[in-house]
Amino acid sequence: MKRAAALCALALITALAPAALAADAAWDPHANPAQRFAWGEEEQGSGVKPCLQAGLNGADFATTSYPTSVTRSGDGTEIRKIYDLSPEDDPAGIPRSGFEQEGFRNTLTDLLRQEAPELESRAHTETVSLESPRKDMESVLALLPQERAFTTEDGLTGTLSLKLDTVRVEPAGYCSAEREVSAARTYPNLAGQDASYIPKTIQENGRTLTLQSVQWLADNSASVDGYALGDRFTASALYTGTASSSYVTGYTVTADYTGTVSRIALNKVRYVAVFEGVPLAPEPVITTEPDRTFRWAYVLIPVGAIAAAGGGIGLALLLKRRNECEEESE
Repeated sequence: MKRAAALCALALITALAPAALAADAAWDPHANPAQRFAWGEEEQGSGVKPCLQAGLNGADFATTSYPTSVTRSGDGTEIRKIYDLSPEDDPAGIPRSGFEQEGFRNTLTDLLRQEAPELESRAHTETVSLESPRKDMESVLALLPQERAFTTEDGLTGTLSLKLDTVRVEPAGYCSAEREVSAARTYPNLAGQDASYIPKTIQENGRTLTLQSVQWLADNSASVDGYALGDRFTASALYTGTASSSYVTGYTVTADYTGTVSRIALNKVRYVAVFEGVPLAPEPVITTEPDRTFRWAYVLIPVGAIAAAGGGIGLALLLKRRNECEEESE
């Protein structure tokens, strides 16, 4: 009987001790912060967020846009991040999540869009071509002004100046024509009006002319030593032919104009992300001194366990004494 009472007391103490320690850890305000974060709590005043919340409220890790400059007000209550994007870029890649920096919690309050036009300019040479009926330089320059306004295919405009050393004049084309030419020949002192005495073709300025007509003239009769002579004849022949020639129908004038062309182009769009800063609560001072907080659980629970064990032993002794009395009475 005595051994049974002792075993009951020991089992009671063993069961109550872990429960006491677990209860103490449950209400201890200085428990492990990592354990408390696992429960989804947030340490008051420390500024430390649970892992789950940090994943939702932290900075974006995958962004498509990065600021070209960042400005901060003197009191730290406003931060402006400037993003310069092309008109084709999507502003959705600009991070909008809040962040903590130098004691401030910064939250996006506005996203401003500003068009940033730029002056685009470059050197340009334009070649012009026109027709002229004459090729002398005076007539050609009358067709070419010293300055001309030009617009390029991509929309740049400017005033260009003539370069005189680039002026060129070339025939625009040729045309051929034929004309009739003629030549006359005289053949005197012919015995008769016989065409066989007349050449059928002649050469004139490198061209071959053909006999076209003949006119005959008779000479007066004469006598020599009293003998009468017959009449003599003179032939006037006309020869004709054709001659080919070519001539310029006009002239083509080309010249270069050089200068600078420019335009106002929208090659960049500026976005300004405005963040408003709110001061964070001061962080608590963490010391390395041992915790001197008196924990009543460490005293009361063991004492209760001992008292319960003592009660059990007393009850066992009382039962034993009662049995002994009963045996003596018998």
